[in-house]
Amino acid sequence: MVFKSKNTDLNFVDGVGFFTFPSLSELGFVNHAFSTRIGGVSTGDYKYMNLNFNRGDDPEKVTENYKIFCKAAGFDYNTLVSSKQVHELNVRCVTSKDCGIGIYREHDMESVDALVTNEPNVTLVTHYADCTPIYLADPEKKVIALAHAGWRGTVEKIGEAVVDVMEEKYGCDPSNIIAVIGPAISSCCYEVDTPVFERFGSLTELKPAYFTKSLGHGKYIVDLKETNRRMLLEAGLLSINITISDVCTKCNSGLLFSHRASGGKRGGLVAMMAIK
Repeated sequence: MVFKSKNTDLNFVDGVGFFTFPSLSELGFVNHAFSTRIGGVSTGDYKYMNLNFNRGDDPEKVTENYKIFCKAAGFDYNTLVSSKQVHELNVRCVTSKDCGIGIYREHDMESVDALVTNEPNVTLVTHYADCTPIYLADPEKKVIALAHAGWRGTVEKIGEAVVDVMEEKYGCDPSNIIAVIGPAISSCCYEVDTPVFERFGSLTELKPAYFTKSLGHGKYIVDLKETNRRMLLEAGLLSINITISDVCTKCNSGLLFSHRASGGKRGGLVAMMAIK
């Protein structure tokens, strides 16, 4: 397998593959990872490291995948807290009392697209198969967050909503926050129709010409990663503190689950992050 990236590291531990990002690794106080398909026990459309319970895979295999992944990437399985994503703007602040939700405990909220914590040993978990993961970490206040940004969450400004919570609830200064916009479907592959294009075109304050392009015949290209970068800048983050992963999920569908590449027949990836 050939993998090349300028800002995303591919790691292998005990046969499990996962990504990390130097700008977060350098902080020292967080553990983080983004999963790949490599190293799990699932089969068929879900092979191998499926970490989504809602795609039809055997739940026992998904649970085993979580345990395998956590051991390889250095997380405590018992500390996981999962989002329940419906492409809305609900941001949930979590503590150790929430550990297990969505993994080995039932979800207690119907809509959570972002998670925030300032407690060590609480591992945030969000889910992907082309949508954009946003990692946020404040090294001053020791606060972390993960946000799931599909196209709807992006145009509704999920990233800005999370920064607002970090600022209002935890006293974070946006200029201190380090952000990574992780592996997702990239502008090379994300074609949309007119209604979706028009939603992005309405973000006039972000200058849509920088993240949209017409292909003609009612088809357009949208750059989800750049859109989210510009939103984080609007929220007060500094450009120097934002990294955009150059990994496209569709281009790397042998390594990563991609909804578009598979026609929906796929498992799911996760972003994880915890304070050490």
